Amino acid sequence: MEDFELLRNVTIGQYIPTGSIIHRLDPRAKILAASFLILAISFTPSILANFLMMAVILVIAWLARIEFRYLLRGFLLGLPILIFIFVTQFLFMGRVEPAGHVFFQLGWFRITQRSLYIIILSGLRLISFVFLTSLITMTATTTELTHGVEHLLRPFRRVGVPSHELALIIMVALRFVPTLAEEMEDIMKAQASRGADIGGRRMWRPDRAAKAYLPLIVPLFLNAFRRAEELIYAMEARGYVGGGGRTHFIQLKSRGLDYVVVLAAFLVMLLMWFIPWPSIFGIFF
Repeated sequence: MEDFELLRNVTIGQYIPTGSIIHRLDPRAKILAASFLILAISFTPSILANFLMMAVILVIAWLARIEFRYLLRGFLLGLPILIFIFVTQFLFMGRVEPAGHVFFQLGWFRITQRSLYIIILSGLRLISFVFLTSLITMTATTTELTHGVEHLLRPFRRVGVPSHELALIIMVALRFVPTLAEEMEDIMKAQASRGADIGGRRMWRPDRAAKAYLPLIVPLFLNAFRRAEELIYAMEARGYVGGGGRTHFIQLKSRGLDYVVVLAAFLVMLLMWFIPWPSIFGIFF
């Protein structure tokens, strides 16, 4: 049954109330700090710097009292796809010139310094993005994130940006990630009970996984559209009106610690960008 337990491996969109210092931060501070860290990860071409960013994210998870094995579940769910991407990069990046030092060559297949660099850098970035996105939703409720995004986008109303509607769309999408995982799990169990060839070690092969999951896409989308329609009816029944003129029952208030966290994340971003990080290949080769 472990092959069908998708919900426990989906960490994005699930809130874990541990009462940590990270949970007590203003949601605007969390979003801004996470944005600075994402920018630092995205535009840092150094593998060593990305290792340090990974360590920073793990320290944040420790402060938030989130177990690493639970944080790792979100990454393990998409591991077969990542392995397929890395293998593809191994096959084709080794033929790109200049490739640098060649570690192994067999005919046209080569493992070069550049291919290893791209694969390690891409892997670190993807893992960091998944961990950081999961931490945001684990340490803040959907309501808090909605108000945080809306407050951050409020200054852009003057140029016609619908801040409230955008915040609502983003947060509803995050909220429905676990719901869609649960729907997918139910569909897989129903198909397996009818003799469908789903699950098992064969799912680690991308071709077999695609063939098995393709019949599940249609019922999953139908259920998603049905839930979206029910959400619309529920909001209309409660008299929901978006746009300007809305008042807010929840008023966000920043403390000194919130400003310190945002400033620290901004300084980390600058350090990642402007420090001349040594090449990890220059250390070992």
